[in-house]
Amino acid sequence: MGSFPQLYSTSKLTHSTLSFQVFNSDIYYMKMQWKSLSYRCLICSTIVALLINFCSPPQVRTRRTFYSPEMRRNIVQTARAQVGVPYRYGGSTPAGFDCSGLAMYVYQKNGIRIPRTASEQFLEGRRLSKRNIQPGDLVFFTINGNGISHVGIYVGKGKFIHAPKQGKRVAFASLKNRYWSRKYIGAVSYLN
Repeated sequence: MGSFPQLYSTSKLTHSTLSFQVFNSDIYYMKMQWKSLSYRCLICSTIVALLINFCSPPQVRTRRTFYSPEMRRNIVQTARAQVGVPYRYGGSTPAGFDCSGLAMYVYQKNGIRIPRTASEQFLEGRRLSKRNIQPGDLVFFTINGNGISHVGIYVGKGKFIHAPKQGKRVAFASLKNRYWSRKYIGAVSYLN
C-alpha cells in the first residue's frame, strides 16, 4: 500500500489483522481523496491566475502580456513626440526626462507600467537578441562600465530615441554608431 507499512501477514488473518486491513484501506482511501482534492485546488488556482492575468488592465498584468502591432506603433509615436524635450536628471514628464524616465513615461502613456530605473527595466523585461529587437522594445547601454546605466526606445532600422545627458535634449541615435555599439549591453521587450 505505497508508503504505509504492512501491519499483517496475509497467511494469518485474525480479527485484529482484519481491523488493521480495514484501517489501512480507510487511510488509503483518505489519501487518494486528498490527492484528488490537491489536484483540483491546483487546477482551480491555475485557472484563477490565468483569469486575473488576461482580464486585468495592462498595468496589473505580468510581463508576459500580449499586445498588437498597433501598440508598438503607438509606443514609437509617443517616443517621437518627446524628441526635443530637455534632459532633466530624475525627470519623467515632458518638462524634462532622464533616460529611464522617458521609457517609463512612454510606456505608461500606452497603459503599460514598467520599473523606474534602467537597471530594473532591464531585469524585469524579457531578454532579446540584437537581431530580434522590434520597434517599441528597450535597448540598454553601459556608459560608465558599471552595469546598466542608459536606456533607449528602439524605433526601427537600427535607431532608438533616448534622453542622452545633462545639457542635451531627447533625440534619435543609431545602434550602428561606433560609440553606442561599443556601449550596447542588450535589449528587452515588455511586448509579446
